[in-house]
Amino acid sequence: MKAVHATAAALVALLVATGCSSTPEPTTDSPAKPTPVSTSSTSSTPTASGTPGTLSGATDAAWLQLMTPMNEGAVELLTMAADRTTDPGLRSWANDLAAAHRAELGRMRPLLKELGLPGTNVHEGHEMPGMVTPGDLAQARAAKGAAFEKVFVTQIREHLEHSARVSRSEVDAGSEAAAKKLAAALVEARRGELDGLKRVAA
Repeated sequence: MKAVHATAAALVALLVATGCSSTPEPTTDSPAKPTPVSTSSTSSTPTASGTPGTLSGATDAAWLQLMTPMNEGAVELLTMAADRTTDPGLRSWANDLAAAHRAELGRMRPLLKELGLPGTNVHEGHEMPGMVTPGDLAQARAAKGAAFEKVFVTQIREHLEHSARVSRSEVDAGSEAAAKKLAAALVEARRGELDGLKRVAA
């Protein structure tokens, strides 16, 4: 149990360490289900259903609020790659991965609403590991040819590796069954996606 709590704390602490520890307000659709992401105590942090308990509920919220903008930024980068790369294998891989990420977003966004979390990007302006930022997009946009492809591969690999890492934490420490199921699917998907990246970027 201590290991699970430590994993939950590590995921939520990622938000705290990057200045993302503010408590989100619940949406009007689910006023009875606040989901704070701060970690002032391992014994009194509310869960996603609003009842005092472990860090698990906060882990679900932290994971969803991190993974959603991570996927959104990755889709922008993948769309750019599909348009700009001259490598047919890389283009096909980028198109497929963009479609897969959009499908994941189609499952994440309803979960945000179900848990009473805002649909806005609570990490706007933050430099989160594995998140494709506007600066990253600008760097990719400024590069051409092989230089662009190198930037793209570096950025998307970091995204895939880090999203798998935080999703494993959600599988270990989350409490919402739907979120844990999606996180487990994402961990498995990232394994295959990273293997595919190795093949097309070789």
